[in-house]
Amino acid sequence: MADNNSLASTILKAAGIFSEEQLERIFGNRAQNPGMGLAEAAVKFGGSKEAEVLKAVGKVLDLDTVDLERQQPSPDALTRLPASAVYQYNVLPFRGDANSITVVASDPFDTAAADGLRLIAGCPVKTALAPKEDVEKAIKKYYDVGAAAIEQMLEDGRYSVDDDIGAMTKIDVNEMGEEASIVRFVNQIIAEADRQGATDIHIEPQETELRIRYRIDGMLHKVDVPPQLNRLKSAIISRIKVMANLDIAEKRLPMDGRIGIRIAGQDIDIRVSTMPAAYGESISLRLLAKSGNFVKMEDLGFNDRDFAVVNKIIHRPNGIFLVTGPTGSGKSTSLYSFLSEVNKIDVRIMTAEDPIEYHMAGINQVQMQSDIGMTFARALRAFLRQDPDIIMVGEIRDRETAEIAINASLTGHMVFSTLHTNDAAGAFPRLIDMGVEPFLIASAVAGVMGQRLCRRLCQKCMKEVPIDMKYYTLDYPPEKGTVFEPAGCDACTRTGYKGRRALFEVLEVDEDIEGAIVRRENATQIRNLSLSKGMKTLREDGWAKVFRGVTSVKEIMRVTEEQ
Repeated sequence: MADNNSLASTILKAAGIFSEEQLERIFGNRAQNPGMGLAEAAVKFGGSKEAEVLKAVGKVLDLDTVDLERQQPSPDALTRLPASAVYQYNVLPFRGDANSITVVASDPFDTAAADGLRLIAGCPVKTALAPKEDVEKAIKKYYDVGAAAIEQMLEDGRYSVDDDIGAMTKIDVNEMGEEASIVRFVNQIIAEADRQGATDIHIEPQETELRIRYRIDGMLHKVDVPPQLNRLKSAIISRIKVMANLDIAEKRLPMDGRIGIRIAGQDIDIRVSTMPAAYGESISLRLLAKSGNFVKMEDLGFNDRDFAVVNKIIHRPNGIFLVTGPTGSGKSTSLYSFLSEVNKIDVRIMTAEDPIEYHMAGINQVQMQSDIGMTFARALRAFLRQDPDIIMVGEIRDRETAEIAINASLTGHMVFSTLHTNDAAGAFPRLIDMGVEPFLIASAVAGVMGQRLCRRLCQKCMKEVPIDMKYYTLDYPPEKGTVFEPAGCDACTRTGYKGRRALFEVLEVDEDIEGAIVRRENATQIRNLSLSKGMKTLREDGWAKVFRGVTSVKEIMRVTEEQ
């Protein structure tokens, strides 16, 4: 079934449903639309119904046609191919034995799919035919997140009429066996989020649906789930609250909890937050890998100047190095990268974190618990009696923590911490607003790094376009006259982006900056002084990454501000 015009023309002629004029129209239009499948072109430009075309071609090629409305795939066949392959090639595993598998497809001429599926399945792949809409509908039914579990739950009387949020009791949930459908469904939601690389799961009851969204590469994506899921929302919410050891009888107050789960051999720590809303409790899950390979400092994406400055600062014997940026901008990843760089057998490192996001060997990590008085300030005081060389504080939130951190740096310790400001220069006015004396800030702070995360262009589908210089305010022309834009393919789920990369601005404190801090100059004045000394802003660092093909113009404009 090689997809070339001569063989395809022979097959379509043998099918006996197209005239010579119709065949010329089919192949002529397909030549102008190279992304269109031959079967699709035959239907669109041949004037025949899809079912008739598939039935006629099936007779010529000795392929069965399947009515997916009346015939169901075998459960064993559904497990023979991964969901990613099913969606990529738009086929439905239908029947299988020890030696082969039969898939239902809508394009009998797609040899690339046949070859790819054979490699994935590791056995011969036979093809049956069905209309494209029927195949897509069946895939949605059998491969949507939790679809099978939902059908089983609806067959169970305990859940079928559960429209009242308060109807489920704690006993109901605890009586579920480990193989209960509700347990499997929640596990599938979490496992699928981890497989797609999501950092957050949001479960949001709406008036007519239970909406589930994943945050992937910083952007929210809605999960396709069957509409009947809305009838099961109280069971799902209660199950998650039980997993997090929360009181499911309390629906009026926000609550926080934690779930420990293992996925594909990796321990995942999930932070759970509930919030009462108009149509039920909204639940947010933050997924954190307890351990893993830390990003090396040289792989963070620094330019040469920033790498040299940061490397010099983190190896100082004392001082404070602050990382600034909004929530979810990668501050923790950068801090762990720095700690990994300085983590030696002759260095004692202590961290105060809320929560401990990643476990690192050789470092003393302490979890904050404000409900029993274990705060950042209290931990810092205790650290100073523990003979540390390097201290990491998860966040400087108040004057007390800031002052202790500064005192620690002035007494011979290197301190890493984070601060919520819009840019690097804004850290100094922020500390002054907390009530810290400017001369202490100037003496203690060695440098500040601002950062953001931008989405990285998919390397498989990005397209090269001419530069439009109206977007850029540059002191130097780019080396090339082109940049790259997102296109969208199966590898990046049609978004054009896959993964993220950090943007940085690194402000090193020297004598001139110290003087500006003592004089209480504002963030703009300090930033301009730093720029005159070679600092690059977040947007300038972004443009450099645009010119290197890392990200797109629109993405930099989305995540950075024009100074």
